[in-house]
Amino acid sequence: MHAIGIDIGGTRIKAVVIDEEGHLLQHSYHPTTDNAEMTWRQTVLTIAKEILHTYKAEEIVVGISAPGLPDEHNSTIAFMPGRMQGLEYFNWQHSLQVPVTVLNDAVAALVAEARFGAARNKRHAVLVTLGTGVGGALLIDGKPYQGAFNKAGHIGHMVIDEKGDCDVTGMPGSLEECIGECTIEKRTGGKFSSTRELVEAMHNGDEYAKNTWLKSVRQLAIGLSSITNILSPETIILGGGITEAGAGLFDPLNEYMARYEWRAGGRKTEIVKAQYGDLAGAVGAASFAVKRDINKSNIPELI
Repeated sequence: MHAIGIDIGGTRIKAVVIDEEGHLLQHSYHPTTDNAEMTWRQTVLTIAKEILHTYKAEEIVVGISAPGLPDEHNSTIAFMPGRMQGLEYFNWQHSLQVPVTVLNDAVAALVAEARFGAARNKRHAVLVTLGTGVGGALLIDGKPYQGAFNKAGHIGHMVIDEKGDCDVTGMPGSLEECIGECTIEKRTGGKFSSTRELVEAMHNGDEYAKNTWLKSVRQLAIGLSSITNILSPETIILGGGITEAGAGLFDPLNEYMARYEWRAGGRKTEIVKAQYGDLAGAVGAASFAVKRDINKSNIPELI
């Protein structure tokens, strides 16, 4: 059994082919563009059909990773207002004539980490993505947990400061507001336009940058500590561009976690960096499609 995984991002579409063991057989990148000649949706269909031509239909499945909330059967994205026109309720399986599974992109990234990456062989794990926004996904008892309306894992909208500004969902002082790249200019009074600039300034001795950054990391630690109390995961995986800060993020984060995390019996939650980069969504979507097909289950166990 082989699987095609396609991750539909705002700027790039990533495509992979993997086998049941997760070996990457091929991968490619394509711009997410809409023009008179081709829409992003046509690009996805063209990529998939070209790959499908080299396999027998009964030997391959397709996984789609995309922003938004999938329907209860993981067959389409049911809710994604205001972005990616044509994504909501598009029937991929009808167009491709092979089994297709559709996942939220953060859930797909978690699947990649749980199957082959930083959370391999873990039964309880949480993925938190730190980038333009703050996203997340949950692994509970070996299965990705999507919740009643498939919106579980939106960790970025957890409230950290009830007096803070509201985020895109209307939540005040959310984790996304505290550390997401989308608020860096607001948090620094316009002095910095990226987290990379802020962290570099801190390393160069800028006291204002240091205090601003450490406040954000402290708020992240409070959020992650809350997650450990609610879900008690073995591992929290951090992904996304902000993790490229490396020790500048993880060293103070571990110090704050030691302060805030309730470590009953001396046990603490492992915090690790994601192993997969920008192919995580595509690999995870493909892997989930394989496991779902083999187990004949809508939400298969991953370990």
